[in-house]
Amino acid sequence: MTGVAACFGSVSSIKALWETRIKKSKEDLQKQRDLRDKAAVGRLTGAWEDRITLAKLKERVYTEEGRLILRIEKEEWKTLPPALVQIIQLQEWQLHRVGLQKIPHFIGSFENLIVLDLSRNAITEIPKEIGKLTRLRELLVSYNRVNSVPEELGCCENLEKLELAMNRNLDELPSQLGNLKKLFHLDLSMNQFTEIPDCVVSLPALEWLDMGSNQIQRLPDDLHRMDKLHTLWLQRNELEYLPDNISRMRSLDTLVLSSNRLRDIPGLMEGMSNLRFVNFRDNPLTLEVSLPDANAALGEEDDDREMFGRDFMHHYINESRKRGYAVLNVHCVHR
Repeated sequence: MTGVAACFGSVSSIKALWETRIKKSKEDLQKQRDLRDKAAVGRLTGAWEDRITLAKLKERVYTEEGRLILRIEKEEWKTLPPALVQIIQLQEWQLHRVGLQKIPHFIGSFENLIVLDLSRNAITEIPKEIGKLTRLRELLVSYNRVNSVPEELGCCENLEKLELAMNRNLDELPSQLGNLKKLFHLDLSMNQFTEIPDCVVSLPALEWLDMGSNQIQRLPDDLHRMDKLHTLWLQRNELEYLPDNISRMRSLDTLVLSSNRLRDIPGLMEGMSNLRFVNFRDNPLTLEVSLPDANAALGEEDDDREMFGRDFMHHYINESRKRGYAVLNVHCVHR
């Protein structure tokens, strides 16, 4: 009887073990089915959400002057969904104040883009895929948080207008930007530049440059290479002097130098006949000079004299020359 009991016990143990394994197997299979069902539901939900998002985006697509434009303002779009590539024929993005934190890497797929305007967002990075946009003419990323510019941007051979104002920590540009042969408008104001980058000086088509409100301490010795530049904004920097070669910028007609640390005005600037507007206001110039009385002039002309500062510049240079001669004569007499 003892042997029979032992045998019965062994069979019972095996049966219990087998039933446990079967139960576990069934549970595992059920978990796998649940996971598959959940994944399927997730895919369906994701696909449905993509369709909803895409429909929402399509509502913000407009046609103006033959261009297909995506325009969104003052909505919450911290990221852009991959479903956007289904509107690949877009030629302009205008996304303002939407809280966008990142330019998507699939931006390179939009080869028809002509204008990319992402001003006033929270973008921290421009992806290297931007270099694939060879038709791009305007890139506007002012008032963001960009702290570096990828060298691939230099591949955007048709770029004409680049705005990177008010990105706060931006203080340098890659040398490859010198390859932008068509760039004529560049805004780098309100950043942390301490000099005008070499790649900017070498831009052959540049006509308009704003580097106001930076920390520029000196201008490059080859500044005159920017021979097509007609407008130069340098207000609110730390310039203490101007190089004589600034007088060789024959196309320059607007020069703003207010709120720097300038001590003098180069005499050679007297020959800049094309200079129409110049502003030296709020600089600690060595000589205290004032414009001659002009009672006979019209009121509007008086306003021009004050605003443009050309008369002041010429008068300052003349006065500086006179006082220089006077000092020289006194020195000769004492000898």
